[in-house]
Amino acid sequence: MILIGEKINGAIPSVAKAIAAKDADFIRNLAKVQTEAGVDYLDVCASVDNDIELETMKWLIDLVQEVSDVAISIDSPNAHIIAEAIKYCNKPGLINSVSMEGNKIELIFPLIADTKWECVALLNDDTGIPQDAAKRLEVFAAIMDKAKQYAIAPDRLHIDPLVQMLCTSEDGILAIMEVLKEIKKQYPQIHITGGASNISFNLPVRRLVNQAFIVMAMTAGMDSAIVDPTKEDLMGMIFATEALLGQDEYCMEYIGAYREGKFGVKK
Repeated sequence: MILIGEKINGAIPSVAKAIAAKDADFIRNLAKVQTEAGVDYLDVCASVDNDIELETMKWLIDLVQEVSDVAISIDSPNAHIIAEAIKYCNKPGLINSVSMEGNKIELIFPLIADTKWECVALLNDDTGIPQDAAKRLEVFAAIMDKAKQYAIAPDRLHIDPLVQMLCTSEDGILAIMEVLKEIKKQYPQIHITGGASNISFNLPVRRLVNQAFIVMAMTAGMDSAIVDPTKEDLMGMIFATEALLGQDEYCMEYIGAYREGKFGVKK
């Protein structure tokens, strides 16, 4: 699994408080603990008003890069902010995100076409989030047409099928599983990602739903996820599922992660 650490996000109340107070040590510590947990990217999302978003993103990115060499995932709904924030990163990372909404792809894809930047692409367009698998796959096809136009290889894309709250779904996540399987069938090298905790909003004991979702999604082809890497139960489930799917020869990664204290009982 490609792990994207989710903890530096201004939508989280404690992070919002730290951003407002310019508490640099708080942000640095979030970067450190996620780096130590072994993430591949550190998501940085300011979640502030538009007029201060870019300066806040720069402040956050600078703090993260002071203490970590992990690549940045630039997280903003504003493509113009993303385009500017790229300049503050020491090395290519992950764009989070584009979609077929507005001109986001037309702004970002040309910018990263001849680089090593990777990109999250959401399966929505100007009509919103499609409510059935067929329509989501239509959006996916449109995204891939744009990727081909700008010569962006499938293995640089992380497709987010936009998992919604389980408690508002009539058929669980069967449609999402169908989308994941079809995407992987069409493009085996493409990545599939998503926020692992979105599925459990407004449900009790959310961690159980999150863990069950990760297992199902990984079985269907998900190989990238936006997670809290300090959640030992979730990390253990990810390593265990990789081993069960034959992605961890002789369970060496599972055993190694346990010995490193990423999950399980710590001595």
